Amino acid sequence: MNPRQAQCIPEGILDDLASRFIINIPEEERRDPIRLCFQIELAFWFYLDFHCPEDPALRPCNMREFTQMVFQHVPSLRDHLPNTDSIIERWKEYKMAVPTYGAIVLDESLEYVLLVQAYWARASWGFPKGKVNEGEEPQACAVREVLEETGFDISPFLHPAEYIERQVFDTQVRLYLVVGVPRDTTFSPRTRKEIKSVDWFSIADLPSHKRDQAPRATLGLNANAFFMVMPFVKPLRKWIFNSRQRRSQRQTAGVPHCITDAEKLKQKQQEYFAS
Repeated sequence: MNPRQAQCIPEGILDDLASRFIINIPEEERRDPIRLCFQIELAFWFYLDFHCPEDPALRPCNMREFTQMVFQHVPSLRDHLPNTDSIIERWKEYKMAVPTYGAIVLDESLEYVLLVQAYWARASWGFPKGKVNEGEEPQACAVREVLEETGFDISPFLHPAEYIERQVFDTQVRLYLVVGVPRDTTFSPRTRKEIKSVDWFSIADLPSHKRDQAPRATLGLNANAFFMVMPFVKPLRKWIFNSRQRRSQRQTAGVPHCITDAEKLKQKQQEYFAS
């Protein structure tokens, strides 16, 4: 794309974005294209979240187009302009190498799961999750990401040893199993223009492979609307089956037992909703 053709953001807005996110960062970060891209990404979301809603004439763009405009606008970054495509690809590869943490939020019956719908990918649903920050513990990342994307604090429900982990598109994704969230809970995403919808889905309706027709028959959606969910459906169903088996065995045994970690967690949950 020709830089002049891509230049659709007014100079004043680019000045504002550059001064907020790029001009004042350390010199070593500005010299490192990968680290620089993380700052440009912050500017990108700020543009979409705050500038575009204020002016209908502004055209939303993708990250590649936005990066090209920033490289063109900031004199000290123009040397990167001819390499925009390769820089973006390297940055994406780096991002993919950083682990992702989140949660599979289940209701009390273990029949429904909470999914989020991305603002710019309205036909796609997935679990609340995100990239870990430097020095951040996996559990803390999961709690933070779910809070940002749903407005709900899962910390009273989270058990460190209960999670499903998969490699998804070369990215390590760990989702903690969070059980017992009432379906009448109010969810309110804290990130503007990132999450469009938060909703409960029957686990029985979710596809476990690309040709699964269950969501089309019951939800009117193609299986590819859940492509980020599919890798976790079979292990989730297996975990639920085993969980119910263990619960049934404890009930039929009828013998005294010490309070388990799960029961302690249940007490914390009850205290959470009573407060």
